[in-house]
Amino acid sequence: MRRLLAAAAAALSAAALVALPGHASAASSPVPEFDFSACPAPPANADPGTWRCEAFVSQGVLTVGDREIQLGEMRLTFSEGEVDGKFAQVFGELRHTPAPVRGAFGATMQLKYGGYSDFLSNDERRGELDLYAVLRHPLLPMECTVGTLDAPLHSVVKDDPAVPFEVISQNPKTVKFGVVDTRLALPRTTGCGPLSPVVDHLLGLPSASGKNTFKQLTYVQFKPL
Repeated sequence: MRRLLAAAAAALSAAALVALPGHASAASSPVPEFDFSACPAPPANADPGTWRCEAFVSQGVLTVGDREIQLGEMRLTFSEGEVDGKFAQVFGELRHTPAPVRGAFGATMQLKYGGYSDFLSNDERRGELDLYAVLRHPLLPMECTVGTLDAPLHSVVKDDPAVPFEVISQNPKTVKFGVVDTRLALPRTTGCGPLSPVVDHLLGLPSASGKNTFKQLTYVQFKPL
């Protein structure tokens, strides 16, 4: 098995040299530009004057055991308000540029929306979101993922005391805060073909709840609908 892992890793490295650029990072603006183009409209029976769109811009880091993956920028939009006097929300869009995975020979990871979200904060958590991660490399099938749309990763984020809530602006209302999920469980990869054992080995998968950390530094701007 060790020889197989070494040979496959060498092949992945060689392909990466000709197919993918090296890792690069760029400093982001302290307060990012916000995009409300993906804001979903309120439902037809929405209570007038109660709805707003929230545009998130986050910088994320996923730690799997002792492996750290800098996820870079993620953008998310959703709308919230009331229907018949009760809280309601409509998910808009999650956008994430594929992020290089250090030590994985040029592979990238891109987060996708897993079909469920709940952004109504309470004393227990700030929100919940289902995700799955698409893995890309010339030697991997297009369907190679961690989690799937049918069996997504379920992230429950809490406030990160290292990044306290801060109001940046009142007009337009803009806030900053940090969130962290220390209970995220990560399964083995799915759909990665013959190289699945290699990819799992490189990423340290599966990795049980309590061994991983998903952190985000988040800016949010609000727009009335």
